[in-house]
Amino acid sequence: MPVIDYASLAVDQAMKFIQNQMNNTLNSITGQLGANGPLAQLLGPNTYGSVNQLLQQGFTQISNYQKAQVDAHSQLIDGQNIAMARVQRDFRNAQIRDEHIVGSTHCAALDGGQAVIAGASKSWQVAKSITDVTDKRGEGGLNQPGYFGSAQAAQANNNLHYQRYCNDVEAAAGLCTISQTPNADQQASALFVSGTLDGQDGVTRANDYATSLIQPVVPGTLRGDQITSTQGAEAIARRRAYNARMSLARDVTSVAIGVQSPSVTLTSEQQQEMTDEGLPATPTASWLHALMLDTTRRLSSTNYHGQLASMPAASIQREIATELAQTNYLLVQLYKLNLMHATTSAAHLAETVEHNYQPAFAMPSPNLSN
Repeated sequence: MPVIDYASLAVDQAMKFIQNQMNNTLNSITGQLGANGPLAQLLGPNTYGSVNQLLQQGFTQISNYQKAQVDAHSQLIDGQNIAMARVQRDFRNAQIRDEHIVGSTHCAALDGGQAVIAGASKSWQVAKSITDVTDKRGEGGLNQPGYFGSAQAAQANNNLHYQRYCNDVEAAAGLCTISQTPNADQQASALFVSGTLDGQDGVTRANDYATSLIQPVVPGTLRGDQITSTQGAEAIARRRAYNARMSLARDVTSVAIGVQSPSVTLTSEQQQEMTDEGLPATPTASWLHALMLDTTRRLSSTNYHGQLASMPAASIQREIATELAQTNYLLVQLYKLNLMHATTSAAHLAETVEHNYQPAFAMPSPNLSN
């Protein structure tokens, strides 16, 4: 008897049905895509190729457009990056330029510093000139009043006072005619002024005050037998010590006169600072006054502080360096002044010790033959 598997037969028939349906669907799609199908009618004749070819070419063109778009975007971004890099470079160059260009404040400080250094040399020359004259006077050299005796030295000092600084009492006594600056050779205001001595007349008054202060009368000069005799040997040695101490004291006042003598040509900024301080602006000033103007300018000038507030970092660092250099310069000047103070103190100490050292009694001269 034949064996029939109804289940397998049903499945086989179902598969054949599905296969027929798929074939029909494919044939329908093929017909639609064919030369006579609806798509072909919409797209027109296949002059430029079949639908598949046209679709393939279209998708290929779209892909090419997308590739070109990516490349165009890359070029745009690269160009933007290059442009921004140039902008950033120009911005940085501008910053570097602003930081390294020397400003007017730095130029003013440099001009003032050069004027101060030049004035220091001239101040020393003034002090040296005064010292050369006063040393010869104090030593009582030839043709000096002290060479002829202390009375002549005293009279020479009085004559100078009557000629330049006669006061009302002396004028009433008939000794002289009252001066426009009476007793100026006795007043400390002749030496210590607001910053700069009043020209040559101011320097002369300051020098005459220093003479009245330190050595108004020069002792008579030891000469002739006074220095050649045995008794005069000690006297001339003590006179040399006296001259050395007087020269030291007089040199200190000469330095004070020199640093206040008008020896510095002021810049326009320094003259403006004098005007801001309520002082008459002058074309020249002393070494000391020039330093004072530079100090007060940094302390109180609104123009300077306005520029300082807008300075870049590099300019501020240069300004700090300039101030440090000025501080070092002042410290050197203070060191020189301290050397003078120390020398003066040593002279005071030596004079005090010499005065206090007195032999207890007179002793006979030793017999060197023994």
